[in-house]
This record gives sequence, C-alpha cells and structure tokens, in this order.
Amino acid sequence: MSEWRQSKWLILVELLVVTLIFIADAKHLIPLSKTPFLLAFGWISLRVRKLRWRDVGLSRYKSWGKTLGYGLAAGLALEAFQLFISQPLLVHVLKKQPDLEFFRALSGNLKWTLLAIAGAWTLAAFGEEMVYRGYLMNRVADLMNRARWAWVVRLASATFAFSCVLR
Repeated sequence: MSEWRQSKWLILVELLVVTLIFIADAKHLIPLSKTPFLLAFGWISLRVRKLRWRDVGLSRYKSWGKTLGYGLAAGLALEAFQLFISQPLLVHVLKKQPDLEFFRALSGNLKWTLLAIAGAWTLAAFGEEMVYRGYLMNRVADLMNRARWAWVVRLASATFAFSCVLR
C-alpha cells in the first residue's frame, strides 16, 4: 500500500497537475497568483507521502543574525547591480525607461504599499521558494531516483519553470 506513495506514476501525475496549474495561470484563469495553489498542492503531496516541509528543506537556522546579515548584504548587492548596471544598460539598449505605471497606486499610499510588500514577501519570498525549490526540485529529483545528475536536471527544470513565471 505504501509503495504507491513513492511510485514514479504519482510523481508524473503531480507534475501533470502542476503543469495544468501553470497553463490555467497562463490563460488568466487563476486570479492574482498561482503560488497559493501550487503551495497548497505541494502541501497535499507532502501529506499524502507522509512527509513534512522539513523533509524537503525547510528548517530553522542556527544563527538568525548571520542569516539576516548575509541576506541584507546580498539584497543590497543585487539592488545596487540592478540600479547602477542592469537597468541603465537595458534603458540604453531598449531606448526607453521602464514602465512603472502599475505602481502609481502605491505612490503616497502607505497602507497599500505595506500590503503590497507583505504580499510580495509572502508569495514571492516564501511561497515561490517553497514551491520551486522545496517541492518541484525534490519531485523532479525523486523522478530520477535522486541520483547525483538528477539534482542538476532538477535545478535546470525548476529554474526553467521559475523563468516562465517572469514572462
């Protein structure tokens, strides 16, 4: 009875459902974000297989100070790169400024700005990391018996899936 929980067929069915969620999102059938649907589906998959998020990589850090320090340094470095290198380069190549019209509603509105930040942190920072790196990468690796080369394939496939979100 428990063999079906580790079967390749279950993995393929799960990946098919994930693909259908991506397709529904691409056809604008999912409001706002597909991440909550993917996160819920990942949680259901873990429960069915009698696993926890900890089993796919979610754990407590031993040093929050160090983790936050590294995160802050990396965030500042990425922001500086985007602000001083990539954005000016793109403006030069494309000959136009970025369209920030979508964010006009946040200008001067602290309440909506804080809600937008909380939503982005929840959906992007936590939700997408759990879905793409916690759930999808592990299921692709499971499909290939977690062989060493499977981790390279899972990284490439999860990166590809994540890049489809940015389109």
